[in-house]
Amino acid sequence: MNPDISRMARSLYEWLWQHEFWLPPGITWQDMQESEDVHYPQPRDLLISIPFALILVVIRCAFERAIALPLSSKLGVRDKQRPKAQPHPMLETFYSTCCKNPGEGELISLAKQCDLPVRKVERWFRRRRNTDRPSLSKKFCEACWRFTFYITSFFTGLAVLYDKPWLWDHRECWTGYPQQPLQSSLFWYYLLELSFYWSLVFTLPFDVKRKDFKEQIVHHAATIFLISFSYCANYIRIGTLVMVIHDASDCFLEPTKIFNYMKWKKTCDSLFMIFSAVFLISRLVIFPYTVLYNTYYYSMEIFQPFFGYYFMNALLIILQLLHVFWSCLIIHMVYKFILQGTMEKDMRSDTEESDKDEERDQIREKEKNGITYFSNVTSNNYIQRNGSEPLSNRTHLTNGHVKER
Repeated sequence: MNPDISRMARSLYEWLWQHEFWLPPGITWQDMQESEDVHYPQPRDLLISIPFALILVVIRCAFERAIALPLSSKLGVRDKQRPKAQPHPMLETFYSTCCKNPGEGELISLAKQCDLPVRKVERWFRRRRNTDRPSLSKKFCEACWRFTFYITSFFTGLAVLYDKPWLWDHRECWTGYPQQPLQSSLFWYYLLELSFYWSLVFTLPFDVKRKDFKEQIVHHAATIFLISFSYCANYIRIGTLVMVIHDASDCFLEPTKIFNYMKWKKTCDSLFMIFSAVFLISRLVIFPYTVLYNTYYYSMEIFQPFFGYYFMNALLIILQLLHVFWSCLIIHMVYKFILQGTMEKDMRSDTEESDKDEERDQIREKEKNGITYFSNVTSNNYIQRNGSEPLSNRTHLTNGHVKER
């Protein structure tokens, strides 16, 4: 390696790991030396989460194929049969390279270039988009996997934390900080959560995409940074509280989706109301008090603010802003539920509008065909009454009616 590059890398490493960034005033890395009986979090431990995340991806694929997919068939989850777009090189090139949802001007221009009616070009793009949309069975499998993980993670978190003093007295999060030895149970719980969110990042291009796709990316990034930074800075006690609070509501979200895909409306509506209550209480009440207030005020009873303090709180505030965003969507859905008496479809999904457009087109086509058929029948009857049609073009059925060949 070039000596200059090596020197720059070493300088960057030393700058990044200055104790002023990671530790409270008066504490240095010398104070965090390990012994045979005392172990502290080490940044290199986080590298283990990458292979564990890949293992989770493999487990997920096996779970979805061996368990979730057969289960969807047994529970009556059926994929909707959508008409496919006819192969058209020019439209396919535009779809792949320019735009998947062209505007009116672009549709008119493409129609002229392809010598097709505008309505037909519009229908082609709609059907082509539907081809890329995930099937119902894919959504069902994804929801089953996430439900399995969240329920496992939530009860794992409770089992790890039930006898920990900071679960009941939040000031205990800062007792002895940052010289809080790492317990093996907390390490494996952290590794489980971090590996899962890394696996979600790895499968992001293949997972079901909804309207809040960008917010999901921000959420995953903020969560990974939050978990990683809290581990390196030994904010593990507050980190475990954050993870348990999040898993509590997610345990109800995924089964709500599952029953929605199964068309069990009453069960889905009931679970949705339970999920809404748990989400709003845990994210808008418990999280601000247990976590935000805790890190912002209680921590200053132990140490003076430093870079890690501000950075940690900034990540938590980003997380809380995402909570507010999703809470607004949920409150809107609850409002619709109260007015209409049934749960509105997932507002984050954009499949419904286009599906309805396709159905309207099919209805128009059927109506048009029906009018044509009615017109043909009436004209045939007129021909038959005037006796101008050869008898050889008729076939007598067993019930005595006449059928045209």
